[in-house]
Amino acid sequence: MEKIAVFPGSFDPITIGHKEIILRFAPLFDKIIVLIGKNDTKKTLFSLEQRIGWVKDTFQNCPNIFVDAYEGLTTDYCIEVKANYILRGIRNGIDFEFEKNIDLMNKQLHPEVETLFLTSLPKFAHVSSSLIREIYIRNRDISAFIPPEVKIPFENK
Repeated sequence: MEKIAVFPGSFDPITIGHKEIILRFAPLFDKIIVLIGKNDTKKTLFSLEQRIGWVKDTFQNCPNIFVDAYEGLTTDYCIEVKANYILRGIRNGIDFEFEKNIDLMNKQLHPEVETLFLTSLPKFAHVSSSLIREIYIRNRDISAFIPPEVKIPFENK
């Protein structure tokens, strides 16, 4: 049976922290789907098409990493694609408490879907998409925080 995992998020934009966590998970699974949330009520800075493209570019040399977009509950998506695992990165205790509560709720919905956590390396613990967006909208260089494959068009701000 194929081991399939889902790594959900908004990836607005994908960060070096996301990349590092996904690459550490990659050897453990036959297939990892980086799942980009589509939520019309949540304001994102970058378009869904840009985010999908950046994730694809970031993992273009990783044959077991795929990208998809979804609208709805991650556990429902997992059931649809026969994924038994949700993957999450943890930067700090606040992340852990937040993710733990989501995991407990997910267990009520689909107990067969297991959530696995990896802690980030210390050098990435401060990196978050929301902080990167804040720096970006203030016309500062964000290249140290995003994968080199991510080409963010500053002229389109």
